[in-house]
Amino acid sequence: MPGLYPGLGYDNALMVTSDKFRQVMSNFATGITVVTTRDRSGKPYGLTVNSFTSVSLDPVLVLVCLDNKLSGLQSFMESKHFGVSMLSDAQEDISRMFANKNSERPPSIYFEGQLGMPLLHDSIAVMECEVVAKHLAGDHTIFVGQVDHAEVLETAKPLLYFRGKYQKLNAC
Repeated sequence: MPGLYPGLGYDNALMVTSDKFRQVMSNFATGITVVTTRDRSGKPYGLTVNSFTSVSLDPVLVLVCLDNKLSGLQSFMESKHFGVSMLSDAQEDISRMFANKNSERPPSIYFEGQLGMPLLHDSIAVMECEVVAKHLAGDHTIFVGQVDHAEVLETAKPLLYFRGKYQKLNAC
């Protein structure tokens, strides 16, 4: 039987299970972001994301991967913009709040970015992006954004995720 990607010589029987992949990927430390947008009514919507990375310097592009089962995915699909707040090591509670879809998110945690995106107070850096591409990839959608505004806000250390737990840098 041919593999998922014909011509690469891989056999599906040798492919890694999702559980094994999760175990292996937990060994890759990632920063924690909250990615935000506005729904049709203009209300802020956001979630905790660690599947975020830079893509290009010319033009300046980033990407974020969102689960296709995400209850607020439609807000991102309809929006032409998203914001990214990179969390400091003092914002674990904020990360947990945005990881729980039923949590109350008081308006006081947000400030409006220069381009109108909801961003989070006390983040170490923020950016506002225009969606330039969307790609279906397995059980996620990849949003590619052109960074239209970016700013470093704090000199604090980042909040990290490693081996299934929040981590903090000891030295920086």
